[in-house]
Amino acid sequence: MSSIFISEFITSQALETLRSKHEVTYAPDSYKQRSELISALHNSDALIVRNLTQVNQELLQGAPNLKVVGRLGVGLENIELPACAARNIKVIPATGANAESVAEYVIGTALALTRGFLPATTQTLEGSWPRPHFSSCHEFTGKTLGIVGFGSIGRITAQKALAFGLKCVAYDPMIKNTSVDLGNASVAMLPLDSLLACSDAVTLHLPLLPETRGLFSAEILDKMKHGACLINTARGGIVNEKALAERLRSGRLGGAALDVFEKEPATDLSHFAGLTNLIATPHIAGVTSESNDRVSQMIADEIIRFLGGSK
Repeated sequence: MSSIFISEFITSQALETLRSKHEVTYAPDSYKQRSELISALHNSDALIVRNLTQVNQELLQGAPNLKVVGRLGVGLENIELPACAARNIKVIPATGANAESVAEYVIGTALALTRGFLPATTQTLEGSWPRPHFSSCHEFTGKTLGIVGFGSIGRITAQKALAFGLKCVAYDPMIKNTSVDLGNASVAMLPLDSLLACSDAVTLHLPLLPETRGLFSAEILDKMKHGACLINTARGGIVNEKALAERLRSGRLGGAALDVFEKEPATDLSHFAGLTNLIATPHIAGVTSESNDRVSQMIADEIIRFLGGSK
């Protein structure tokens, strides 16, 4: 029986799955007390985290028996992969388990931005009855969705968008084909500049890497179609927030939905103050009751499998 330490929230069913096979310490707020966390990991064989526990060289030095880290999510920015590799520590993300939730967020926010639901709500509640103005908004059906990063989440987003009657194009530097077959439809792969020029909404599904940090700079934002919307559920560091705010404020871009920010928790977003064409959410696109169940159970099963259980 191995020792598993869980430093952030996991669902009760997944917790019971782990406890049925191994010794488990569940301390979902322990990431807040760094020194105590490191001390508690001294005899742990496995560590399960979300995105707030920093798995770095300091932590690894305090966990000499650690063999595997399970990530309740897909981003790995809080885990020093080279340090783990040097110790032969396996890192297991919950790849694909929250894709449905993220895809729903993309479609929902793109629709809300296109139809102007947020400013229409504000003005209606203020008593102005802005029916003539918002009657000029466009239908979402038939528009073009540009998907930047065409992995599992990008493809599920495309499938939902196609079912909604959208046209989809995609860009992914790792895909060399001119199109990708999704079974019931084919999505054209375009250069980034071409995608930006033709897309009514652009959704980002890229990892945060040195080559993607700051990718959506002022220059790139200006290559987007006039009045288009930007949706970022990937990582905040990919988008220059101040440049985006300027283009939302001027009307150069029609709207944006940001679920991730350069600094999280995002306690200072004053550069977005007063914008009515912005949806801002606290990193929840991939977090729903259903996705929490899938993510937690996937990691529980994978950790048990790695440690030699029967799952």
